Amino acid sequence: MVHENLNLVIEILGTISFSMSGSFAAMQKRLDPFGVLIIAFVTSVGGGTVRDILLDVPVFWMHNMLMCSLIFITCILSMIFKSIEKKFRVTLFLFDSFGLGLFTIVGIQKGLSADLHPLICLTLGTITGCFGGIIRDILLNRIPLIFRKEIYATACLLGGSVFLMLIKYSSFTYTFVQISTILLIVLIRTLAVKYHWQIPKFYGTDQTSEM
Repeated sequence: MVHENLNLVIEILGTISFSMSGSFAAMQKRLDPFGVLIIAFVTSVGGGTVRDILLDVPVFWMHNMLMCSLIFITCILSMIFKSIEKKFRVTLFLFDSFGLGLFTIVGIQKGLSADLHPLICLTLGTITGCFGGIIRDILLNRIPLIFRKEIYATACLLGGSVFLMLIKYSSFTYTFVQISTILLIVLIRTLAVKYHWQIPKFYGTDQTSEM
């Protein structure tokens, strides 16, 4: 029961975080309130929807009005907050990072519940954490963060790997492992942006025509 309650809290916090992230990103592009709501919605549920389709299970938000209500309320609060706080780039980054960490762990746990291989669980965690942001960025006509220089999916993979190893080989409580690995993903994202960590590229800086 404790694990189930904590999992619900993690999913709620992830939904709120990504809803805020999507809302602020949409407002940066000066979308109208309906557009902001749509972007907030797809950012929040995009990754989980792809995950559930791959798992061939009912899509989580279609049977849970709590998540839909949370997205709507969070979106409204985001627009109110935007009218007060003009410089919200840091706020956008923080919510996006926490959403990434929270939903990565949710996705991995869904895979474990389905008795899938740990590597598949890690993949599902990355999909859950990243795909909402991919859809958001595509709709906003931006190159998705996961495909750019910033450490994004790598943070999911590293944090998710630590999560899987700790629950299998350590004596820490499950709750401690959940919280610590979520914070680890947020920390990796924060340090990567602060110190400009990048994945090495295997091409030069010269612009060449597409093949």
